[in-house]
Amino acid sequence: MRVGLVGYGAWGQVHAASLSQSKRHSLVAIACHSAESAQKAASSHPDVFITTEARELFQRQEVDVVDIVLPTHLHVPMAIEALRAGKHVLLEKPMAGTLEECDTLLKEANKRGQILCFIHELRCSPQWKWIHDTIHQGGIGSLRYCLFNLFRFPYRRGSGGWRYDPGKVGSWVLEEPIHFIDLMLWYASPLAPTFVTAWGNPSSTGFTRDFTAVFEFPNGSYGVVSQTLSGFEHHQVVEITGTEGAIRSLWSGAMDRTDKPEYSITAHLRGESGATRVPLEEKSGELFEIQKYLDSALDGIEEGVSLYPPEAERELVRLCLEAEKAIITKKRIPLSPLRTV
Repeated sequence: MRVGLVGYGAWGQVHAASLSQSKRHSLVAIACHSAESAQKAASSHPDVFITTEARELFQRQEVDVVDIVLPTHLHVPMAIEALRAGKHVLLEKPMAGTLEECDTLLKEANKRGQILCFIHELRCSPQWKWIHDTIHQGGIGSLRYCLFNLFRFPYRRGSGGWRYDPGKVGSWVLEEPIHFIDLMLWYASPLAPTFVTAWGNPSSTGFTRDFTAVFEFPNGSYGVVSQTLSGFEHHQVVEITGTEGAIRSLWSGAMDRTDKPEYSITAHLRGESGATRVPLEEKSGELFEIQKYLDSALDGIEEGVSLYPPEAERELVRLCLEAEKAIITKKRIPLSPLRTV
């Protein structure tokens, strides 16, 4: 598949580098926000068409798929424009900042024959996928409890300060906790949560600086997703227990985009006498996982399949917004059944 990238910020550059290294797919065009970023893109990718107008990229016949890595408020309008131009779309999470916007994009996508797929690279992680596979192979018995905790430095502001603008980002729960809520749903599947209770400390801009949510499942198990933006570096802990075993996994780096992370999995599996360290042959971290996810997602598009379809993303956004609502109302929120996960 031939890919046109829209957005060349911090993560857009990671996408560009990943696509350039792909052995199966190719980066053929980049649309940048400014002349300065266009110059930087041209220097790093001299054989790629560079523009500061996304419409020019959408109109190019050699572009099969548009990969959109932009601030949240631009996701829906850019994705709709790309779909209307006859392109398949890879779209960074979250789908949108509101359910109304999600439904607008879903309606447009359902009119057309193109594939719309969302970026959730942690599902391609050797570390986080090992936990999923072990749970679903019965390695710890029935899942009872899962904890996802992230201790990190404050968010960077983003171009023009968009990440600190409520009208552009919607909710900070959609920024990073969305990844861990997705992992929780993936690990607990086919069960879906029925209630959420959440707490948070607001920042000066009104966003939830520190966030903790408890999701209850119908069998009595529960998941905890917690994050603080008042810390330093990037340190993640995942702890899982089941009726017959337990898993503890750590990931640490100076920042989320580090290429020199420290990571580990320790597990006490069903039938074993004690806990042991699990060997991981591949590197773990978003810098490596994005390339794997992009290749897998593009393979799927080539085969007519969405690796992470819009219906699932819409439901994930809904759970994040319900958690935000629980913080604001200080109430335990009942969750209607998920449409798709």
